[in-house]
Amino acid sequence: MKIKIRKILCPTDFSDFSLYALKYAISFAETYRAELYLLHVVDLFLHDPAYFAPYVPDRSIFAGYEQDAKKRLAEIAEKHVPKGVPTETILREGRAFVEIVRCAREKQVEMIVIATHGRTGLSHAMFGSTAEKVIRKAPCPVLSVKHPEHEFVMP
Repeated sequence: MKIKIRKILCPTDFSDFSLYALKYAISFAETYRAELYLLHVVDLFLHDPAYFAPYVPDRSIFAGYEQDAKKRLAEIAEKHVPKGVPTETILREGRAFVEIVRCAREKQVEMIVIATHGRTGLSHAMFGSTAEKVIRKAPCPVLSVKHPEHEFVMP
């Protein structure tokens, strides 16, 4: 059986970690002549450190952020993705892992390439791992990419 990868989803939070994962997504897209989807999720749920609880702030806070996110997605596509790789940028609102999995299903992607930040301890307990949740729920294979300069810290 030959593996066919025609569509690849690469979520980004605009961090160096996700830009590093994008290199893998681009390499696979070039190798398999696949379409690349760059996704950014505007997380409407903020975590109040005073209460360790999520809450939904006033939507007006996000108006400028959404415009900035669209611009940043376009810049990443233009600057990092070679012209020969068909690319679509997508901006969504919601919980990151939910929207990543939903987008993968809707676009019927054959692979997700996602960065892992390697959080541990309280940070991991409070925010969890988006990559971990995507791996568990995804409808397709997921490549989890760790930045090579990120040092593992024992919990």
